[in-house]
Amino acid sequence: MPRPRTLAAFNEDEKALIQKYLGIKVAHMMGRKLEEGDWSYVYCKAKGIAERGWSNLDIDIIYNNIGLEHKMLCYRSGLDLANAYGTTAMHPSLTRSIRIPDTKDPNEAMANLLTQYAELVRNRRDKVAMQNKSDLAVDMRTGWLLWQESLRQFLYFEEEMLEPDPSEYVAEWKETIGGGSRKKSVNLWIYEKETGKKRYSITTSAGAKIQPYFDVPPPTDPNVYLFTVIGENIRAGYTRIWLTDNTFNELTRVLATTDADIISDRLVEVCSSIEAKEETDPLTHIEDGVSLEIREDAYKLLIESVKGVSDEHSMKLVLAQIK
Repeated sequence: MPRPRTLAAFNEDEKALIQKYLGIKVAHMMGRKLEEGDWSYVYCKAKGIAERGWSNLDIDIIYNNIGLEHKMLCYRSGLDLANAYGTTAMHPSLTRSIRIPDTKDPNEAMANLLTQYAELVRNRRDKVAMQNKSDLAVDMRTGWLLWQESLRQFLYFEEEMLEPDPSEYVAEWKETIGGGSRKKSVNLWIYEKETGKKRYSITTSAGAKIQPYFDVPPPTDPNVYLFTVIGENIRAGYTRIWLTDNTFNELTRVLATTDADIISDRLVEVCSSIEAKEETDPLTHIEDGVSLEIREDAYKLLIESVKGVSDEHSMKLVLAQIK
């Protein structure tokens, strides 16, 4: 059976811009949870396309001949996100725009539900086609973003959005018992006939929705992108951090230099005896930002001494001690 192909999302310039705008965005977030609108902003800014605003009910991004649905999944922070390469993950919701059919036959229910989803894909394809002014065929995609709760790393790839063929799947009803006061529920589990792999879980209570299982490409796939924006080892002995313009300008004003080693020496001196911590609040306005390279020894002391929620926050805490 056909599996969705991964597709190139960025050229080299766009990839560098994603890195930059993600770094700046995280600097402004000050540790708050990533929202769908954050990624939409970064993606559209790097691609140079108009931002329509994220929607849970409509296709997220339409530009030229491309219709793109973004799906985000929070990943644990303790491990390197590269551990996700080659794994299969489940997203809590592909769509809620479905109706559970009144049948006890699992394969009949599966055929009905997948047909509903296929119709949704066709409707979205038609919407993209209506505004497509290019000579290119409509290109429907799903963009999968894995992000760490710490906001340190982000993994992204795009793949074809295919209409599922019910004849290629088999299904069973699965009863699950909730813990505590949670009631039992019955879900529909859908498997590929060819491989036996579970591909969908359809919830039937507390809001019907399709939960898809998707495959993260291996690192050899050129269409999967891993971005590190907190504590990135950019070259031997040096770490890249992202700061807002205000913080960078204040740092270089107080230290009267932009030299990486002089800044690193001063950070080592201050962080060796620092005792600082304050509450964090996301910045409410958008300003630009910049990257700064410092030595690894200075960076290690920086994050250990103040334990900020991001490199921006840590540097703000240290700046308060230098002044």
